[in-house]
Amino acid sequence: MQSSISEQSVILADTQQISSNLPDGDMVILNLKDGVYFGLNAVGARIWSLIQNPITVREILDILLAEYDVDRRQCQSDLLQLLRDLAKHGLVKVQITQQIVV
Repeated sequence: MQSSISEQSVILADTQQISSNLPDGDMVILNLKDGVYFGLNAVGARIWSLIQNPITVREILDILLAEYDVDRRQCQSDLLQLLRDLAKHGLVKVQITQQIVV
């Protein structure tokens, strides 16, 4: 499933976790299902805040590009990798959608 996350996918943070902001802007998340901690830097923490409500990967990407001075391809690559890691650890729900071309 992780490899099929695309810009059309809808992402939502799983409710079976606890997260806490750290003083330096980083964040730590505890997966309540398996007790594993997952750390995020400040940008990852921003993404985490965005996925508290259902949002597409494209919407996240657009927000990050507006807020940070980053190359689109690099941002997309890093974002998809983070979302795959979060999905692998059971921290997000991913709804795979298919783009319909007419």
